Amino acid sequence: MIIPRSAIADLAAVAEHYDDLDDLYRSIWGANLHHGYWITGKESADEAVANLTHLVARLALIRPGDQVCDIGSGYGAAALILNHAYGATVTGITISPKQFRHAQFAAAGNSGVNFLLCDALQNGLGSSAYDAVVAVESSEHFMDKPNLLREGYRLLRPGGRCVIAAWLTRECPGRWESKHLLEPICAEGRLPSLVSVAEYQTMLETAGFREIKFFDLTQSVKKTWTICALRLIKRVFADSALRRRLRDPSFANRNFAKTVFRIRLAYETGAMRYGLLTAQK
Repeated sequence: MIIPRSAIADLAAVAEHYDDLDDLYRSIWGANLHHGYWITGKESADEAVANLTHLVARLALIRPGDQVCDIGSGYGAAALILNHAYGATVTGITISPKQFRHAQFAAAGNSGVNFLLCDALQNGLGSSAYDAVVAVESSEHFMDKPNLLREGYRLLRPGGRCVIAAWLTRECPGRWESKHLLEPICAEGRLPSLVSVAEYQTMLETAGFREIKFFDLTQSVKKTWTICALRLIKRVFADSALRRRLRDPSFANRNFAKTVFRIRLAYETGAMRYGLLTAQK
């Protein structure tokens, strides 16, 4: 497990991160803040991002009428796809007030999608209420990942499916990779920790899950960060206000701009991986 040597982000820091960078995130990547998944390599970035949501839906075996809990639902784009394309009723959870408001606006008038602004570990939702629980690039923001997985297990009906799309470390990262790539990525991205596939599998087993599988998507998603880096560079050159903000030492999240480039390098060197873990209750 990689834990940054600097202050470990709590939920307030994670929420502040997404609120502070709301405009930047949306201008660089759009409303669906997930990796793109390139199947043919010819898809647009938006198509590749949608590909990832559809893959999560297929692995979660989501069918019309299913109840789905989306932990870390962001702006609600994935939840809306699960509702529109698969007929699921979706409850999304986010801790970012700005993301919550955008999600509510996007789903206005749709009774099949509901969003909660709360800590996912204190959500007030009923036990055994969901056919699927998904966490797409949100588990990284939880220090207590075992408790998150136990909560996912509690929410699921017997036979229900859990799908986690996660940023991962290689199994035994080197000292240089940890110090110069993985630990700064955690600190700058407000990730309390990053873990390996084996560590996730052990936590899922301990939580009670069975039929645990891993799908390595690293090579099919790393293009995301090349695109993000190029778009960020273009935005910085074009936006003097953004340049001033990134130079302002009082802007706590200004170092995230560096992380875009660190993540791309971490994927290229193999220090980081990306994949989906699936499991059944």
